[in-house]
Amino acid sequence: MLASFLNDIREGDLIAPRRMAERLRVPMNRLSQLTRVNRNTLSSKPESAAVQAKLGEIAQIITRAASMTQDEGAAIVWFKHQPIVGFGGATAEALVERGQAKAVLWHLDTLEDGSFA
Repeated sequence: MLASFLNDIREGDLIAPRRMAERLRVPMNRLSQLTRVNRNTLSSKPESAAVQAKLGEIAQIITRAASMTQDEGAAIVWFKHQPIVGFGGATAEALVERGQAKAVLWHLDTLEDGSFA
């Protein structure tokens, strides 16, 4: 299940922006907004460290959520639509777009530890 998500978004050793956009069911311009990376850069320089780091944050969030739910589809729905009370009702997607991916990962840590944020 999780290997499927990771395999689907990769081209060789890289996370492919277009493949990630397809798995998240968002257009490339939306993925550009989420990653805070210019759309042209996503397409022309997917191998850049900055692009891979930003895509990697999203991949890490989705795979962590999927490992908790045992359902990658549910993890993607959670990422895009589920308000997180401890963050003013913002979704994980909105937090990532604001540059707060680490906060989402922290939230997932607290859930795994049995706490609620």
